[in-house]
Amino acid sequence: MAADERERLESGLTRRWLDLREHLDERSRRLWLAAEARSLGYGGIAFVAAVTQVTTEAIADGMKELSGEKPLADGVRRPGGGRKKAEDNDPALPVALDALVEPVTRGDPMSPLRWTSKSLVKLAGELSAGGHRVSAAVVRRLLGEAGYSLQANAKTIEGAQSPDRDPQFQHIHDLVVAALAAGRPVISVDTKKKELVGPYKNGGREWRPEGEPERVRVHDFIDKQLGKAVPYGVYDVGANAGWVSVGTDHDTAAFAVNTIRSWWDRVGRVSYPGAADLLITADCGGSNGNRVRLWKRELAAFAAETGLTVRLAHLPPGTSKWNRIEHKLFSFISMNWRGRPLTSHEVIVNTISATTTISGLTVTAELDTAPYPKGIKVSDREMRDLETTRITRHAFRPDWNYTIHPATTSKITVEPA
Repeated sequence: MAADERERLESGLTRRWLDLREHLDERSRRLWLAAEARSLGYGGIAFVAAVTQVTTEAIADGMKELSGEKPLADGVRRPGGGRKKAEDNDPALPVALDALVEPVTRGDPMSPLRWTSKSLVKLAGELSAGGHRVSAAVVRRLLGEAGYSLQANAKTIEGAQSPDRDPQFQHIHDLVVAALAAGRPVISVDTKKKELVGPYKNGGREWRPEGEPERVRVHDFIDKQLGKAVPYGVYDVGANAGWVSVGTDHDTAAFAVNTIRSWWDRVGRVSYPGAADLLITADCGGSNGNRVRLWKRELAAFAAETGLTVRLAHLPPGTSKWNRIEHKLFSFISMNWRGRPLTSHEVIVNTISATTTISGLTVTAELDTAPYPKGIKVSDREMRDLETTRITRHAFRPDWNYTIHPATTSKITVEPA
């Protein structure tokens, strides 16, 4: 049943049920619901039961009565008749259930289910052990009536925040707006999640012939021959264009800067002829972190090669999800390859390159098979030389905002915020 058709049927049945249920006795309700279920065909009983919250057994009995398999009941039960609800016989039951489900806020912090999965069966078992004999079905009903539902974790707690977090966002905004208005290049950079290469399950679904899903490995053990793919991206803010280098070695600062170098040599130099500076926004962590010495040394080499003055503005710690490249480039790449096994580096590069959006995003991708060894150290002396001759720290949050000059300058002054 299509979603829109199901919604239409649910709406109609709900409206009729609310209009009629108070005007029908128990037998009439049972027969009417049975007639509704029979008109729907296969699955009708479950559908009607879900909408009206009447048991499938009662609706099935009504269908038997309609078909003559079971004689019509002679009498009609008086209102309030029949088996009492579990909570009517045991008024303490809802409180006991609430204490198990939310032990920290409403119940005993030593609840037996505090550290276990709160399945219906376990809840019913603990309640029965405590003298409240109930079934899993009753627990489900009570939870629904109490306003509980199945929910996943929600990422909302961000931890301690720097008092300069919002001012830094404003600072980055002002830098980007000014650079774009002047026609200067602005890029957002980051490493996308590393991906296993091979026939592994990839999240999401895509259209395929009925009953012919893509076959993938059961376990995600890395294939030593194929290894992993390390996508490092450059998002050109002004051009709404992406560049991704798919590495096969380690995610290091040298790899990150070489991606920026490749973008500039192949795209940036042509798109921004005569540009004297480049503004880069990046996270505070990873291969392009604000404390990574190799990142600064490699950028200094890049600046010397190109003659560009490289200005850096790092997003505050813990705010990487607001990095422009995440929602302007990486999210669309993930959507483009959802449900598709990344069986080779060629597949990854081609899939990234084929990523587009209705807003005009274009992406170029290339494979980078060069080695990028980890553990390269930048000495204290070399770092001091860079800091005194090539790096200018800005007045506002100099640890997040700084400029790397293309050549040694005789005097470095602190740039204004």
